[in-house]
Amino acid sequence: MKIAVSGTYSSGKTSTVMALSHYTGVPRSLARTIREIMPETFPGLKLVDVTPAQFLQLTMRRHTGRAVQEALLGDTFVSDGSSLQEWLYGAGRVRFNTMNPNATAGNEGGRAEVAPEEMAFFAKVVDQYGQAFKKHVKDTYDAYVHLRHELSITADGHRPMNKAFRAAIDTMLLETLDELEIPYHVVGGTMPERLEAIAGIFDLKPVMSTAEAIELARNEYGRQDFRMETERVPAQA
Repeated sequence: MKIAVSGTYSSGKTSTVMALSHYTGVPRSLARTIREIMPETFPGLKLVDVTPAQFLQLTMRRHTGRAVQEALLGDTFVSDGSSLQEWLYGAGRVRFNTMNPNATAGNEGGRAEVAPEEMAFFAKVVDQYGQAFKKHVKDTYDAYVHLRHELSITADGHRPMNKAFRAAIDTMLLETLDELEIPYHVVGGTMPERLEAIAGIFDLKPVMSTAEAIELARNEYGRQDFRMETERVPAQA
């Protein structure tokens, strides 16, 4: 079974997927994050500063990375999100008419103003991406687990996000799953509760205790490189 664990920024997708993979023995996808992709693509730039055209390239790179990882894993895996996320972060920018969602909360800190004609073209391309990504997701995943956004948004300077934008993306994601008729299960609670609930939903047999799985995931998560994208590659003059 191919399962996607969905949710918006700071919903705990990555840590949940890591722990779930250890808990059940089901392999997880390892596609690179935008934070990892950006330094080689746009050295010295933050996500909050990208242009519409640059955002589209990042979206396609992220989608391609996911698709490759999914193909390598075959018919059984759990995925940290899906390409719906990448598309919806673009669609959300169209809905809020800004490339910097923080601007809608009065926190500028990056690109916000975009020429109307540029934003209009961006909207058309995002819509076309949506058609392609939705088909990919429909053809790929058997089911979704959607994590409630019970955690505060991590203020690390990387995520151009605020509560209103996150809530809108959350709603749009579930509406899209309804549209695609992909079964999904909304899960929340503590990490042990999440793991036990997900394993129960899909009849996945634990291969270790929740405590062991969570500890392995904590160590794995701690080995990730959380430096800002601008710290990974020196900014260009």
